[in-house]
Amino acid sequence: MSETFTATGRRKTAVARVWLTAGTGKITINNEPFEDVLTTLTLQGQLLEPLQVTNLKNKFDVKAVSRSGGLHGQADAIKLAIARALIIHDPELRPVLKSAGLLRRDPRAKERKKPGQPGARKRFQFSKR
Repeated sequence: MSETFTATGRRKTAVARVWLTAGTGKITINNEPFEDVLTTLTLQGQLLEPLQVTNLKNKFDVKAVSRSGGLHGQADAIKLAIARALIIHDPELRPVLKSAGLLRRDPRAKERKKPGQPGARKRFQFSKR
């Protein structure tokens, strides 16, 4: 049996686990083809970016499980997980992935709602009289 490389990626509230195995380039997300889950070409291209940068697009089968968040957050989480799994496979890919900015976790998340306000920054409407 071929070796499997596992990694985790996160973005906002989305969490993705990825398993890379030697194969033909088949990508599944939550047991569905990734084209059915990520319907826009932008998201599909974003997901494939780590494999394209390292020229390993048709060398690995990718199985991803993503939970929580929206489609954009999940796509970003899977992208980070793929990049991390590729480094476990071959540590010499690190400089290539790092220079492409694929190893940095995006720390931006929703700001918490504050008491006495309807949202994080918005104030209740001011009434002079």
